Amino acid sequence: MLQTIDKASEVLALFDREHPEWGVREVAEALGLAKSSAHDLLTSLEQVGLLGKNEAGRYRLGWRLVTLSETLLATTELRREARPIMEELADQYRETIHLAVLDDTKVVYVDKLEGKQAVRVELTALGTRLYAHCSALGKVLLAYQPEENVKRLIKVEGLPRLTANTITDVHELEETLAKVRKQGYATDQQEILADLCCIGAPIHDHTGQVIAAISMSVPAYRFQRSQVELRKAMMRTGKLISERLGYYGS
Repeated sequence: MLQTIDKASEVLALFDREHPEWGVREVAEALGLAKSSAHDLLTSLEQVGLLGKNEAGRYRLGWRLVTLSETLLATTELRREARPIMEELADQYRETIHLAVLDDTKVVYVDKLEGKQAVRVELTALGTRLYAHCSALGKVLLAYQPEENVKRLIKVEGLPRLTANTITDVHELEETLAKVRKQGYATDQQEILADLCCIGAPIHDHTGQVIAAISMSVPAYRFQRSQVELRKAMMRTGKLISERLGYYGS
């Protein structure tokens, strides 16, 4: 049973924005399975709605996943407690606000409030998984991870360059994460998208563990003239959400 569940999870993990459709033979080759075994897995996942099949016989993610994800987001304490504070922040600054967690080796965006300014952040839809080393959110989440977890993430994902400002050197990243821990916030200065800056702060649960991060995305020209104010706002916001989750540390 556990082996079947493991294989099913491996099948679902194959689907992403670059590979939204898979055929039986492709799945078999990707996972090193017999074609008959791959067919059985895909059929089973289709029957429970986790996959769908088009007229060409190729598989896509099923609509039941949308229902499950909406249920998860609606019932997650983090999102429920963070949302009102995020709304206040978005109303005050009119910039895009993100809430994210670290899932294995990627940052996952679990909530987003689009800014009212002219610049829209299209890259970060709800549920999007992105590299951790190049965003303010990711740096915050990495900074409070055990060292061995960070090393494993770098081994698995590498440090790919997204812009000319992206950190691609391991020692530079380590120094940056140490600085984040010391100052209590992180910045992304055009490291994931040109002309876009972000500032992020940690969110603690009742035990003091950093379980999420919150950020504000700001066009570079607005960030440079207001970064002190934005830093204070994000640190205050992270503290308020943490308090709602039961954390009253320093």
